[in-house]
Amino acid sequence: MTARHPEGAGIRRAGVVGCGLMGLGIIELCTRAGLDVVGVVRSVGAADKGRARLAESLGRSARRGRMSQDEVRACLDRVRFTTDLLDLADRQFVIECIPENRAAKSELFTELDKIVEDPGAVLASNTSSLSIMGMGRATNRPSHVLGVHFFSPAPVIPLVELIPSLHTDASVTDRTEQFLTETLGKEVIRSTDRTGFVVNTLLVPYLLSAMRMVESGFATAEVIDQGMQGGCGHPVGPLRLADLVGLDVVASVAGALYEEFKEPLYAPPSLLSRMVEAGWLGKKAGRGFYTYA
Repeated sequence: MTARHPEGAGIRRAGVVGCGLMGLGIIELCTRAGLDVVGVVRSVGAADKGRARLAESLGRSARRGRMSQDEVRACLDRVRFTTDLLDLADRQFVIECIPENRAAKSELFTELDKIVEDPGAVLASNTSSLSIMGMGRATNRPSHVLGVHFFSPAPVIPLVELIPSLHTDASVTDRTEQFLTETLGKEVIRSTDRTGFVVNTLLVPYLLSAMRMVESGFATAEVIDQGMQGGCGHPVGPLRLADLVGLDVVASVAGALYEEFKEPLYAPPSLLSRMVEAGWLGKKAGRGFYTYA
């Protein structure tokens, strides 16, 4: 994959805070688009692990003929992992991918506001459910804060939700959309700043309904997934999809939706809560509604 238009929207230097599954996917997407990337992690060990996982992912692409070994090396050369937020000072686009915790995200945005020197820099959140307005208000530049919700795996899934708050300047939203489409090659839909945005507002009740069917003994996970794949043409069933997303993430988004709207269809079923409590978080943990090697 060669760089598209790294000059799109004038953004050439990107920063990513949090290098879990989503954060590392966004780092890969950015470096493959020709951007200079800084990834902020919690520890030196996490930095080493992040670089190794990135090299492994890029190596798989090379083995499949999607890029050359020279392109792999160039991508890795464009990425620097660090434990210091101060290394984001010169970034033009910074996106956080830390866990869905409102207080932690707001605190991080307060720090980024002090660190990122360019007053025109975009400060983005990859949140799938939390208020963009709340994160913007934690800064002195809410006009430059918005939601940029990628889907996993970020280098593969074409869609990105773009979520401005009431404070976000229209020119910042337009420039970010230009960056996402021209530089990163994404398909963008815009959403208003409400919990769940467009996709999860529709998706999460569907996933929870499937879980309630399992919980009540109505049908097994395998039967439900087979029904939706074979009967409705879905590429993956709801319970395997929930495992892929992460049951902790599903529970978090469901809880946020229920907190805001108080609709019973958004309430996390007891089965989901107990599975999260047990550490059965889906594919990333080796066990969820299915068991994984």
